[in-house]
Amino acid sequence: MPHDQYALLVSGEKGGNIILSISGSASLDTISLMLPEIKTLLEEKHPSKLTTDLGNVEYLDSAGALLLIQLENEAKRKSIPFAYLNMSDKVKGIMTLLDRDALSTNPIIPEKRTIGFFERIGEASIGFYDDILEVISFGGELTLEIIYSLFHLRSVRWTDVIVYMKKVGVDGLPIVGLITFLLGLILAFMSSLQLKQFGANIYVPSLLSLAMVRELGPIMAAILVAGRSGSAFAAEIGTMKVNEEVDALITMGFNPIRFLAIPKVFAAIMVVPLLTLFADLFAIIGGLAIGVFFLDLTVYTYVQQSIKAITIFNIVTSMIKSVVLAILIAGIGCQRGFMVRGGAQDVGNATTSAVVAALFLIIVVDSIFAILLNYI
Repeated sequence: MPHDQYALLVSGEKGGNIILSISGSASLDTISLMLPEIKTLLEEKHPSKLTTDLGNVEYLDSAGALLLIQLENEAKRKSIPFAYLNMSDKVKGIMTLLDRDALSTNPIIPEKRTIGFFERIGEASIGFYDDILEVISFGGELTLEIIYSLFHLRSVRWTDVIVYMKKVGVDGLPIVGLITFLLGLILAFMSSLQLKQFGANIYVPSLLSLAMVRELGPIMAAILVAGRSGSAFAAEIGTMKVNEEVDALITMGFNPIRFLAIPKVFAAIMVVPLLTLFADLFAIIGGLAIGVFFLDLTVYTYVQQSIKAITIFNIVTSMIKSVVLAILIAGIGCQRGFMVRGGAQDVGNATTSAVVAALFLIIVVDSIFAILLNYI
């Protein structure tokens, strides 16, 4: 049967010795058309012997050779004697490139292995242990780089520090202000419901102010920074890992932690305490709205009661806690980014892991501070 790129010619009596002549190109581009035509011709002829004439084949690639071997195997399966005719050395060379045994062997598929409950616990424990070791190792390197940068301030990329200060602080201020303002409203309102029974509405400002400055302010600011900026740090460094930009920095002699992580950590150290102060202020303003409009307190009374409850010690410990949380959030975000090995999916996993790990560490560190401050 003629075609633009190939032609098939069948000769011989039906049920006898059939000669299939192939001419032209037998390649990947033609086998999808050639194969059904060959099957149709052979089904019509019912050959007792099949001979394939390759004398006029002009081009044969591995796909065309695979077609011939498939035809040969089909003939053997039907117990039809099969032979090649006019096979050139070039065609023989291409045919020998294919592993006939591999074509007739079933692919090796690993057996599905069921994992038991205790084995899952063991694997999870080993993974958690390895993760802890990596975090400790990265934390040690980051600490050394922070100390080095403090004694070599000119080595810090201050332009990047300013850029990240804007991203972490200025861009995050609206959401921090809104969330903490609403939190102040809720805390003041819920507190007033209980204190009103005892005629103690006057203590709502001091309760809210003390809770925000000592505990909730640093935690809320840290959680919002972890969700916005910690994940962004992990995604940025992870993408650079995927694009081999981090490897390029190492090849050029740059320390990737000093080059990429230090500006982010320094920016977080400078901005997170300020965000904590803003969080405290907006929460107090939210409570002030409840106090003025629902508790019949004057602005002067509310502010005076808030100031009485807040001490310098509370503000200083809150700032220290914010600095520690800032280092943890930026550090864990960078560490998760450096752990990326694969593609976009791994970057997404690192981003999620950075947020989860940061939230876990925020709670742990806040618990440690609560215990320590109780004994000071």
